[in-house]
Amino acid sequence: MAALTITTEVRTIAFRDPFRIARDPNDATATTVLVELRDPGSGLVGLGEGFPDSYYGETPATMVAVFPLLLEAVGLPEWTVDGLAAAGARMDATLGNNGAAKCALDIALHDLAAKRAGLPIHRFLGLSGAIPPTDFTLGIDAPVVVAERARRAAHFPALKVKVGGPADLATLEAVRAVHAGSIRVDANTAWTLDEALALLPELERLGVELIEQPFPARRYDLLRALQGRSALPIVADESAVAIADLDALVGVVAGVNVKLAKCGGVGAAKRMLERARALGFRTFLGCMEETSVGIAASAAVASLADWVDLDGCLLLADDPFAGLELDDDCRWRLGPAPGLGVARRPVSANPVGG
Repeated sequence: MAALTITTEVRTIAFRDPFRIARDPNDATATTVLVELRDPGSGLVGLGEGFPDSYYGETPATMVAVFPLLLEAVGLPEWTVDGLAAAGARMDATLGNNGAAKCALDIALHDLAAKRAGLPIHRFLGLSGAIPPTDFTLGIDAPVVVAERARRAAHFPALKVKVGGPADLATLEAVRAVHAGSIRVDANTAWTLDEALALLPELERLGVELIEQPFPARRYDLLRALQGRSALPIVADESAVAIADLDALVGVVAGVNVKLAKCGGVGAAKRMLERARALGFRTFLGCMEETSVGIAASAAVASLADWVDLDGCLLLADDPFAGLELDDDCRWRLGPAPGLGVARRPVSANPVGG
C-alpha cells in the first residue's frame, strides 16, 4: 500500500499583545510548524502541529529535517488507539527527544484515525468531553500593563501570571486588584530558593493557587525544599518533559505540567497524564503558543487534567484555523465533528505570517 505523504509549513504569527517569559526575550511573534498527512487509502488529510522550543533543543529547521525519518518509522499504522501507540513507540525507538516533531506527526495521525472512525479525537481515545476551563496567561511587563491585560481577561476563572523579575510582587498585587478569581504563578526557572521563600508568604496572602517551575530544570533539591515549606502546590514543567521524568519527581513536587509539544503528542500526553495520576500527582495540562490545531489536540485529553492552561491560540493575533470555540465558562467545546474539528480559514482572510 502507498505510504502516507507529508506537507509542512513553518508559520510565524504575531502575538495579540507582547508576550514575554523569564527565559525567552522574544515577545512579538510565535513560530510554529504545521503538517498535513495525506492517507492515500482513504483520501483523508490529518492536521498536526508541533511548537519548537530551542530550550528543548528544537527549531523549525530540526523539525523539518527529522520528519522523513520519523515518518518512515511510522509507516502505515493500524488506525486504532493501540496502533497509533505502536507508531509512537517506533518514533521513540528511531530518534530520542524531538518532542515537537513527534507531536506534529502524532496529532496528524490521531486526526486521521479519528476521521476514519467518524469520531472526535476524545471519543476515539475513549475519553470524556467534560473538561476543566482554561486559564489565560499574562506575559511579563510593567505591573500597570499586566493589570490592564488582567482586567480585559477577568472573565476567565483563572489567570496565569508569568513572573521572574524584580516587579513580581507588584505585578501580582496589581493583578489581584482587578481579578477576584484564581491566580497561578509561572516563573519559568527564574527564581532562586531564597527569592521563592521570601515571596511565599505574599503569594499565600494574595491567594495564589499554585507555583509553576520556580527553579532550573531538574533541580530536584530546590523543588523539594520549597514544596516542603509551601502550602501551595509546586508544579514541575521544564523538569517534567516526558513520561520518563515522572518517577524522579515523586516526593519532590505536588504536580506536573504535561504539554503535547514536550512529550510527543496526543497519545504520549494521554499516557503521561494517566501515569502521573497513578503516581499521585495533580495534573496540569499546558500548551505552547500554538494555533487551534495544537490546542484542539490538547483539549482532547483535558478530561485527565486537574488544571488546564490551553490558551495558546488566544494569544495570537491571527489564528489560521477556525472551529475551536470557548463556552461561557471558558471551557473548550469538544463537538461531534470527526478528528480535531478545526479547518483552515480562507487564505484571503488570513495572510501568511512572516
